Amino acid sequence: MKIEHLAIWVKDLEKMKSFYEKYFQAEAGEMYHNPKKNFHSYFLSFSKGCRLELMQRPDIPENKHPQGSEYTGLIHFAISVGSESKVDELTAQMRSAGYTIAGNPPQNRGRLLRKCGAGSGRQSN
Repeated sequence: MKIEHLAIWVKDLEKMKSFYEKYFQAEAGEMYHNPKKNFHSYFLSFSKGCRLELMQRPDIPENKHPQGSEYTGLIHFAISVGSESKVDELTAQMRSAGYTIAGNPPQNRGRLLRKCGAGSGRQSN
């Protein structure tokens, strides 16, 4: 068995799709739209592993938990980018693009980029 996909509610579907395409070479399928539910989504595929579904519906409320707080449920997922230098490179690119980076890469960052909040928005939002 394997995990087929993870799903994330997002506020700005196109912005988040572009984020994963730009920084993680995700390939988006066609947008799915359910007009009855006013629901839109994209499935993003990566070179390996499970897919990521980005979902948007205007009635889904914002997350009320303070950023960085701990609570029951999915708290993060990690993306393997291949090397420690690639983690550093992507972190620098995201910072210079105005994204908030929550903490520094973990010490065992050899191949993983794990950023709680990376891509959730720009500092100015």
